[in-house]
Amino acid sequence: MPTNIILASTSPYRRALLSQLKVPFDCQSPHIKESLLAHESAADAAFRLAGVKAMCVAREHPDCIVIGSDQLAACEGSILGKPGSYKNAFAQLQSMAGKTITFYTGLCVVYGPQKHQLVEQYQVHMRPLTDQQIDYYLQQEQPYDCAGSFKSEGLGISLFSSMHGKDPNTLIGLPLITLTGILHKLGQGPLSA
Repeated sequence: MPTNIILASTSPYRRALLSQLKVPFDCQSPHIKESLLAHESAADAAFRLAGVKAMCVAREHPDCIVIGSDQLAACEGSILGKPGSYKNAFAQLQSMAGKTITFYTGLCVVYGPQKHQLVEQYQVHMRPLTDQQIDYYLQQEQPYDCAGSFKSEGLGISLFSSMHGKDPNTLIGLPLITLTGILHKLGQGPLSA
């Protein structure tokens, strides 16, 4: 009988990504405060928050595989959060135009006493952008709930001149290649018979 899998997230983006693996799963909010600690780097915060999310839900469901994930982006040392509004997204995209942005996606998979935790990086290089291009993009996609103010799975791809990393799903918020490997180790991979 398959083990229950719980995604410790209510993110529609992570839900859609995990659905691609064709494994049955439920979603549960970890109900945590996602704030940064003083002097915490984007990579450290993504690692810590992914672990906190997974452990919070795993305590309630010790017999399930629990997947926690968190993502932060950084450009030239500054952490980029979710903009929340047109004004903030516009300013964020203006500041990133022509620069390289590194996304740090934390992943934590907990199953009983087993815990697999890591951070994957993915980089995008932004094209030089005019204010008119930024405005048009934001009007079309309204990515105000996305770190970096874009949706790479949509029109946001047109903002980039190049992308670098192991798994493009990492950029959306869940590193499926690595997650698949962990699920296989736990005997619950999507290709398991």
